[in-house]
Order: sequence, then structure tokens, then C-alpha cells
Amino acid sequence: MSIIPTTNPLEENSSLALPQLSREDPLFVSRDVDWKETAEAHVFRADMTGLNKEEVKVEVEEGGVLQIIAERSVQREEKNGDATHRVECATGRFSRSFTLPANARMDQLKASIDNGVLTVTVPKDDLNLLHAVSN
Repeated sequence: MSIIPTTNPLEENSSLALPQLSREDPLFVSRDVDWKETAEAHVFRADMTGLNKEEVKVEVEEGGVLQIIAERSVQREEKNGDATHRVECATGRFSRSFTLPANARMDQLKASIDNGVLTVTVPKDDLNLLHAVSN
């Protein structure tokens, strides 16, 4: 599939290519995403606790498909004789895709992570807003 030329709103120097697909860990892929439609926008919220913005990608595919991807790898930093005895924090890949309606302005997408919650806002087309207000 081709990608609509856009940047990842969570990072300034993002790649347009989708990351290589990797194995998905069932402990990590169960992330739920809420999708709310307001009069002005489509709003997505996902719990990304423990992830930083470099580990989360928000991309747009051809055909108005919003894709949210996150990947957490094992972080093992041992120094000064420290030893890791157990690693229980979930690792792996999370990926969710949503096909948005024609009124979504994918070119105006905004995304942010605050207190471990990813919020993606996709404004609606102004013509549809005028129609909704007049009814």
C-alpha cells in the first residue's frame, strides 16, 4: 500500500514508509482505542502508559486509513554489577487501523501524548459542519 505524504505528528523527522511488520506479543496488543465523533472532529484516545512519543507512530494510509502503531522493546541496562532477575513488563508491537469517513480532514490530523494517553484529533470537513449546524 502507498502512504499519503504526511508527517508523523508525534515526531518532526518521521519516515513515510510503514515500519517492518514484526511478531506481536499478546500482552501488548490488547490496547483498546476509543473513537468519539464530535460535531467538529473524530477523536481517538488510546492508553499508551509507559511509552514515550518516539515509540508511537500515527500514520495515514491511502484511502483515509488512520493507523496507530506502538512498539516497546526490552530495555536491559545492567551496570555496576547489577543483574536483572525478572522482566515482566510487556513488550511487543501494537497496531490498530481505522477507516475514516469521507468528511475526515486527514491533512489536519493532530496527535499528542499526555499522561500516557494518546489523543489523535482529525477535524471534519467544514462543508459537513455547515450542513450539521443548519439542521
